[in-house]
Amino acid sequence: MEGLARAMSTKTVAMLTAGGLAPCLSSAVGGLIERYTAVAPDMRIIAYRNGYAGLLTGNWIEANDKVRSEAGRLHAFGGSPIGNSRVKLTNVDDCVKRGLVKPGENPLHVAAEQLTRDGVDILHTIGGDDTNTAAADLAKYLSDNGYPLTVVGLPKTIDNDVIPIRQSLGAWTAAEQGAIYARNIIAEHSANPRMLIVHEVMGRNCGWLTAATAHEHHKWVKSAPFAEWVDNAAARWDVHGVFVPEQPFDIAVEAKRLRAIMDEQDGVNLFISEGAGVNEIVAAMETADEEVPRDAFGHVKLDKINPGAWFADQFAKHLGAEKVLVQKSGYFSRSAPANEADLELISACTHHAVEAALAGQSGVVGQDEDAGDELRVIEFERIKGGKVFDTSAPWFAELLRELGQAG
Repeated sequence: MEGLARAMSTKTVAMLTAGGLAPCLSSAVGGLIERYTAVAPDMRIIAYRNGYAGLLTGNWIEANDKVRSEAGRLHAFGGSPIGNSRVKLTNVDDCVKRGLVKPGENPLHVAAEQLTRDGVDILHTIGGDDTNTAAADLAKYLSDNGYPLTVVGLPKTIDNDVIPIRQSLGAWTAAEQGAIYARNIIAEHSANPRMLIVHEVMGRNCGWLTAATAHEHHKWVKSAPFAEWVDNAAARWDVHGVFVPEQPFDIAVEAKRLRAIMDEQDGVNLFISEGAGVNEIVAAMETADEEVPRDAFGHVKLDKINPGAWFADQFAKHLGAEKVLVQKSGYFSRSAPANEADLELISACTHHAVEAALAGQSGVVGQDEDAGDELRVIEFERIKGGKVFDTSAPWFAELLRELGQAG
């Protein structure tokens, strides 16, 4: 009742989605609208278009009665209904370059003033570690400068790499969708003898998604009713190697193992994290005095340096591959609608986020690994990116054993 009373005196709640897509954004937006409509129907709800870009420029749209009544429809869709962008509020030069603020302006101040003009009392940020560390910077600025605002984030990333959150929204779906994608590209093995297929999976620093995608595909292979005749055989469709940033490997040893599979199966299927091998590629580019492309956050632009192609080149010559196919499932998997497991997690998180916001508690809602995976509001200062995948996880260790790959 205390939270409800606070809600009745609050004028406006705002939300934004930012960073890359994940199979949770539409559902999370819909869930927040549904929950506020249920427990605080008098609150005005607005959404900033295209993430922090919309906040800086005052580009927002209101959730009218029709949107509120049909918000549940958003659970069935991927993408974001309000648009995303990659904007770092503390990267002043980038914000100026993109025309989001004027020279000499502090983006944090511009954002704070815009929120004040819009009468916003609660801001929900839905994004990954970059989005929520930006939210942390904004929340601190607001607090330090006397702006009365509650900021509550939701953790979105298919990499599942936010510290200290056990499971990020959308990651389960992305793994499931990546495995579906793999079924089709691996069917390409029958198009050419001695085919090397490299399935490049998103994951800059964390191999969780690659490992989970390979695990999902391997489970499907074990249960699928193959005819076990020539190329329609489980062994031919299976995963033959999984490579993630957290697990070093000897290319000569792996090449020898995979060459035996190539000779026997007439093809090899590899699942590779886009972040695997990046250090080696960047070092080679810097040695050659080549410019390393980076985004506003300083991250290497992986689509520009193409790790999958590098891995394919490394292995093709060792395996005697006649044809090489490199395919990336990232945009396919991250744009899907949330699956049943993610919908359940999204519902729990959006409900908790609204409760926290109405109580004036800022932070990021998630399963806190340092508190026994309790779903709670995690303090902004504890939110970090770069969580590594635990390659000793029993399910992953079992996968490698079944594949005959050294762990």
